[in-house]
Amino acid sequence: MTTGERIKSLRKAAKMSQDELARKTGYTDRSSIAKIESDKCELTESKIKAFAEVFDITPAELLGIGVSIEDFPSPTVATNIVKIPVLGEIAAGYDSEDYEDYSIGDMEIPPAWLHGRPVSDYFFLKVSGDSMFPMYQDGDYVLILRQSTMNYSGQIGAVVYDDNKTTLKKIEYVYGEDWMRLVPINPSFPPITVRDESLEHCRVIGIAKMVIREVH
Repeated sequence: MTTGERIKSLRKAAKMSQDELARKTGYTDRSSIAKIESDKCELTESKIKAFAEVFDITPAELLGIGVSIEDFPSPTVATNIVKIPVLGEIAAGYDSEDYEDYSIGDMEIPPAWLHGRPVSDYFFLKVSGDSMFPMYQDGDYVLILRQSTMNYSGQIGAVVYDDNKTTLKKIEYVYGEDWMRLVPINPSFPPITVRDESLEHCRVIGIAKMVIREVH
């Protein structure tokens, strides 16, 4: 079940209209809720917390993290797959050299995971380190959508900084201001702020769309 489907199910269980849910979560009208329930709109961290408060659950429960196995339908085996190149490793910490811009292998995934975009719009990077724990763990494969800008402040993205160092971080910024903050999820690691001349040597290479984890 996707986050949008889970929100729709919780809303209906609470006998709440889309208009009412929109008001309680700070949206202007029901169309925003309709898009969220159809998984056509990504939620910011603050909105995830707002929905969780309305339904009196934790953000993790809203996202389906840590739910019982009984909550999931029986798996189906995909017969139609696409191959996405793995371009190397990306540090969850700092001071890692740039990823190699060539394929070191492929990951096979269902085409539905691409949401109608061409295969060329995506690549995988393998996570190294634990500064993004627990959301992204050492050894995870992260599906990256190629783009040079973030959709919103606080989104998880892959960044090249100091010209040749890469990292996976929550990226914070303010439109019109010349700085970018790279924020780990693991509180044991400090954020770093890139500003002034250093900003000219920093670029976004994509946003994280999905994580694949091998469970032992």
